[in-house]
Amino acid sequence: MADTSSTEEGLALPPAFTEIVDDFHALTQKDRLELLLEFSRELPLLPAKYAGDHDAMEAVSECQSPVFVKVETGATLDEPAHVYFDAPPEAPTTRGFASILAAGLEGLTGQEILDVPDDVPHRLGLSEAVSPLRLRGMAGMLARIKRQVKEGTAP
Repeated sequence: MADTSSTEEGLALPPAFTEIVDDFHALTQKDRLELLLEFSRELPLLPAKYAGDHDAMEAVSECQSPVFVKVETGATLDEPAHVYFDAPPEAPTTRGFASILAAGLEGLTGQEILDVPDDVPHRLGLSEAVSPLRLRGMAGMLARIKRQVKEGTAP
């Protein structure tokens, strides 16, 4: 099996992302879509303070479905950050991508999130199964997360 934890540039994935990418690559294309749907059912619920309050979150315009993201950071990049998503149940692909990001980023510090390679969506091996537009949506989610981390920890 090919090494999915790093690219030609040598940017390694955090362990949780490596495990997720390896899980996808161990499957056929059809089964990868099933795993994506499984992730969509596992998207964590929003904390009560964000439920129903999209004004407190950021819309991800690259996504075809209405997706909102919020990152809570510590005062410095060395502290853990928490990422929350809201995506409609009728958008399972988008929810799946959000859930993958939530699982892969859980417990990481702000700096570790900033160090996540931008090509994570392409490492899942779904480019034959989902449209490039959908992969751009996941890339847009990650870009917004990183920007919110930078803004949340700015001096």
